[in-house]
Amino acid sequence: MRDLDLALYIAAVLLVILVIIGLGLSWGGLRRFSRGRLFSGSSRMLAGLVLLLTAALAVAVAVNLRSYIAFTHEQAVASIGFTALGPQYFQAKLKDAAGAVTQTELRGDEWQLDARVIKWRGFATLLGLSTLYRLERLSGRYRNVAQEQQAAHTAVALSAGGWLDSWALAHRFQNWLPWVDAGYGSGVYLPMADGAEYQVSLSTTGLVARPQNDSARQAMAHW
Repeated sequence: MRDLDLALYIAAVLLVILVIIGLGLSWGGLRRFSRGRLFSGSSRMLAGLVLLLTAALAVAVAVNLRSYIAFTHEQAVASIGFTALGPQYFQAKLKDAAGAVTQTELRGDEWQLDARVIKWRGFATLLGLSTLYRLERLSGRYRNVAQEQQAAHTAVALSAGGWLDSWALAHRFQNWLPWVDAGYGSGVYLPMADGAEYQVSLSTTGLVARPQNDSARQAMAHW
């Protein structure tokens, strides 16, 4: 069982308790309200509703966290290779750690891979939670600044969006979430070249890319 799965199982048990308490308060408040005890009835109903809404939000966050992948040390998160289709025009093939393959066409001189990272502290680390990451986007970029500003850009999303994102919550409300050490983005970029292959790893400091064949090493030598 993954560390995240174990933590989510514990959280699920706590959520069930929270829901039971919330339903009990709501039902008790409704009965008091129907008997004319308006203040105490409405107070209990409000408290129960708050607990139920809190449980619903916690479930949504837990489901969203499952879209992230845990890591405890530097590990390979993707491999990427390129085939030239024309000047500043490449076919890119990215394979992530789960084996999913993304193929797209990129324009420019360099490729860039972006990821979102969530780290923990406090009681979250006691639960055994590991740092989480999710690959976000693969895009092309131009070395020349003027061309970067004017030329066509290409990019492909590597994760499905949703109405709730735990990373965005951690980043926006980090002062109110003491168990989240950091919610930050990380990106890496290197030159594209025909036949070039790279491996991308994630360490505690962010993404790291390394050449995997001579074509990639030659591209970096003239970068």
